[in-house]
Amino acid sequence: MSDGRLIVCATPIGNLGDVTLRVLDALRSADIVEAEDTRITRRLFARYDIVTPLEPYHAKNLERRTPQVVGRVASGERVALVSDAGTPGVSDPGARLVDACLAEGLAVEVLPGPSAIVTALVASGLPTHAFYFGGFLPRKAGDRRRVLESLSGLGATLVFYESPRRTAASLASLAEVLPGRRAVMARELTKIHEEVVRGGVEELAHDLASRELKGEVVLLVGPPPSGRVAPEVDEARLRSRVDEVVGEGATRKDAVIQVARETGLPRNVVYAAAVGRATEA
Repeated sequence: MSDGRLIVCATPIGNLGDVTLRVLDALRSADIVEAEDTRITRRLFARYDIVTPLEPYHAKNLERRTPQVVGRVASGERVALVSDAGTPGVSDPGARLVDACLAEGLAVEVLPGPSAIVTALVASGLPTHAFYFGGFLPRKAGDRRRVLESLSGLGATLVFYESPRRTAASLASLAEVLPGRRAVMARELTKIHEEVVRGGVEELAHDLASRELKGEVVLLVGPPPSGRVAPEVDEARLRSRVDEVVGEGATRKDAVIQVARETGLPRNVVYAAAVGRATEA
């Protein structure tokens, strides 16, 4: 039986001392290492005297490289996969390679290790019994609102990746759609300038609005306050009323605000009903 396999290796999210012994052994014994960014991986290799050949595997070349790498695994080679940081396959191109190998019936071995998601979640102080990881929030404000509206009823801590440049905008959307909740901004985890900021979501949005941040960011928002029960609503009736107000000349956004005031329902509930009709159409 062929010993060929894809070995998914979790690498440090900042501090190079966090790599596991199993990952180091796998990187040294692999025939080739597929790296999202070879420059970053070379720093790890230099620290631990690893000389295994490196090849780039990233979002811009995965269409061409995926069948090539799958072919190497199928021929009996041991191929290690690493991302920029953390566990490959989570919000990075590595997922495509894992899926491709599994589709061909090839062995995939996953070596656990550092994870920005879990590190931020535990450091946040927010509930950890249930959480939802949403990857990166959409760039456009309207799309962000729609995603957050759809998640507003989850009884779980929400976790998102974000770039430092878009953190302020995403926090503003979180404060708008999920007011009154506890929130956390974590960045530069395990590094010298690690920062974990906790507070109300509106407070965080205000305090970080003008700050220039550096490093990768994780945003977390707690579940709805305990005891808050989602209201029962007649979505068809809400949609009809929103359409009626729009027909009178209001924008859909203003119509949602007006109907929310009329009914006493949260604006996100009315918005979800209004958007639901547009989605079905």
